[in-house]
Amino acid sequence: MATSINVNKQCVSDLLKSGRAKPFIIPEYQRPYAWNSEQAETLFEDIWDFATTTGGLYKNGTYFLGSIVSFENENMQQEVIDGQQRITSLFLLLRAIYTKLVNGDDANTEAAQNFIREIEPAIWRKDNLTGKVNFSDILLTSKVVDNNGNEILRNILQTGIANPANNDNYTKNYILFQELYNKRCAESPLKVYDFIFALLNQAILLPISADSQDTALTIFSTLNNRGLPLSDADIFKAKLYNNLEDTDKKDFIAQWKLLDKEATEAKESIQQLFYYFMFYLRAKEGDVSSTTPGVRKYYSADKFKRLFSCNIIEELRTMLNLWKVINT
Repeated sequence: MATSINVNKQCVSDLLKSGRAKPFIIPEYQRPYAWNSEQAETLFEDIWDFATTTGGLYKNGTYFLGSIVSFENENMQQEVIDGQQRITSLFLLLRAIYTKLVNGDDANTEAAQNFIREIEPAIWRKDNLTGKVNFSDILLTSKVVDNNGNEILRNILQTGIANPANNDNYTKNYILFQELYNKRCAESPLKVYDFIFALLNQAILLPISADSQDTALTIFSTLNNRGLPLSDADIFKAKLYNNLEDTDKKDFIAQWKLLDKEATEAKESIQQLFYYFMFYLRAKEGDVSSTTPGVRKYYSADKFKRLFSCNIIEELRTMLNLWKVINT
C-alpha cells in the first residue's frame, strides 16, 4: 500500500489552532521534555531579534522555526513524532506572554486585548455556547511514560503558575520565558507587540503529517540528524505500559530501567534484546523463512500479541544473560 504525507507551511498561530479540531499529543514512547535554559533563551532571543529588525507589525519578513512531524492516530489526535521540544516550548512561551498580558498594567488596552484574543485559541478550546475560554481544555497533552512532568506541564498551561521549587525543564523554561519577556517589557514596551505579532504570524513551521506511525517514524529518522532517534523498544515500552493496570505500572518502569542498565553494562541494548528474542520466537513458531522481518513489524503483528503473551521483561533478561555468556 502506498504511503502519503501532507506538508503545508504554517505560521505558529495557525498550526497551534489546528489543535482545536485535532489536539496535539506527545505520545508515551517519546522521551521527556529536554530543552535546557540555553535552548529556550535562544528561541526567545532569535524571535525577538527577528521581530525588531526584519519582522514585526509593519514588516513582511518570515522566520523559519523548523519542522513538526506527526500523524493522526486512532483518537483523531496529532501524535507528535518529531518537534516535541519545539512545540512544547512554543506553548510555554505563549502561556508566559498571556499571563503577563492579562495581569499587566495595560491589560485593558486595545493592543493587549487584541493579543489576548489571538493567543487564547492557540492554547485552549472555548465553550461553544458562551465563548469563554476553557483553561482546562488544553490543545497540547504530554503522555510520556514515567514522567511526572506531564502534570506539571498541564498545570502551567492551565493556571499560568509554576512552582520555582520544581526542578523540571517545563518549570525552568516557563519561568525563564517570563523573566525574558518581563525584561523586554521594561526595556522596550512598544516593541513587545512586534514580538508577539511576529511569534504568532511570522514565525513559520513546516508541519509534516503522515498517514501512519510507521511513515512518520521513517520521515523522522530521515530528517533527524541530532540526538537519538526513537527506537522500536521505546514504542514497545509504551504499548506494554498502557496494557498494565495502574497498580503495576510503577513496578514495570522500575524493571525496565534495571534491564536497560544491565544491558548497557553488558554493551547490549533493549532494542537488540528484542531482536534476539524475535529469532527465538520464530524458531518456536516454526518460521524457517530466510528473510528476517523488521523488529517493529514483527512485534506489531496481530495487535502486538507477541508482546502481551509472555512476561516480556523476564524473557529479555534471559536473552541478556545468554549473550553475557556468549560475549565473554
